Amino acid sequence: MRDLVEIGMGRTAQRTYELNDVNIVPSRRTRSSKEVSTAWQLDAYRFEVPVLSHPTDAVVSPAMAIELGRQGGLGVLNAEGLWARHADVESQLERVTDLAARAHDPSEVIRLLQELHAAPLQPDLLAEAIAKVRAAGVTTAVRVSPQNAASLTPTLLAAGIDLLVVQGTIISAEHVGRESGKPDALNLKTFIAELDIPVVAGGVSDHRTALHLMRTGAAGVIVGYGACEGATTTGDVLGIGIPMATAIADAAAARRDYLDETGGRYVHVIADGDIYGAGDMAKAIACGADAVMLGAPLAAAAEAPGAGWYWPSAAAHPSMPRGAVMPVAVAQNRPPLQQVLAGPSDDPFGTVNLVGGLRRSMAKAGYSDLKEFQRVGLSVRA
Repeated sequence: MRDLVEIGMGRTAQRTYELNDVNIVPSRRTRSSKEVSTAWQLDAYRFEVPVLSHPTDAVVSPAMAIELGRQGGLGVLNAEGLWARHADVESQLERVTDLAARAHDPSEVIRLLQELHAAPLQPDLLAEAIAKVRAAGVTTAVRVSPQNAASLTPTLLAAGIDLLVVQGTIISAEHVGRESGKPDALNLKTFIAELDIPVVAGGVSDHRTALHLMRTGAAGVIVGYGACEGATTTGDVLGIGIPMATAIADAAAARRDYLDETGGRYVHVIADGDIYGAGDMAKAIACGADAVMLGAPLAAAAEAPGAGWYWPSAAAHPSMPRGAVMPVAVAQNRPPLQQVLAGPSDDPFGTVNLVGGLRRSMAKAGYSDLKEFQRVGLSVRA
């Protein structure tokens, strides 16, 4: 039953919860963290850690995608980012980070990002970036927006991608599946049915939209839009916010409904937003997520192309940017990705050794794998 509150005469709103509002409640059983598995499988692809990268140029280059794949996660390249627009992308990223370090007005950096993203997409550059990841032998995933999915996907398929991510800030059932009067509108159900590779779609914020996307044949549904304190300002710009604990739980309920509806087809739920450290990862999975999509936590790694700076892909929107360029690590003191994920750590706040923290949380609560951990008890802060 929905927890509704009256916010004024004749107007009610749902009471919702952020990840910071909930706590994991350990059971009477504990186990060694060495006996805990963080592996999960998306369609035919198995991953040893439940971590995907948020598809932004600040986090993912071909080299970063390869390294994340080698560490057991999944790097997601942005098919509409700078790697598909500029042959000298490293020097362009250096322009962004240099300006961010000395600019007094955040709008200066946003204008530069907009300028760089105004360059035309070059299929050859995109295919070259994908080929580097594929040649390394790791699972190759690429993100497209719903608006450009139909036009870009043939290039991606020809390049040999393994997984396609169709992701927007917010994907609605109407825009994706039933928009009428526009011949270029994406019918996601038809689109997925014609592909031989699994598709992950999102972001969503509620049960109904998650269930709709599951019915299109998506192998995974993304909950959230990559919100990060100081970086994503969708709430300020559009008035739209996603309370992640509630949204994940609602999507997990949609997954159960769809499982019953189809007689056993399981769709994975991927949480993307308000995850800053190991504790947030654990809470997201405890609320029902199968994996998490990380932005700022991975941007702190030495291999991240943002050189210690983070911004979401929506920050470069040509008319309504949603996000800022924010520092996440001192450039000379960034730990390697392996340490960010698996430690060891001297950070007392859980931003390093992310997977180690998740494993320890699971062990303290007495669970041995991710699916079991989704049944752990939760409490809400008063």
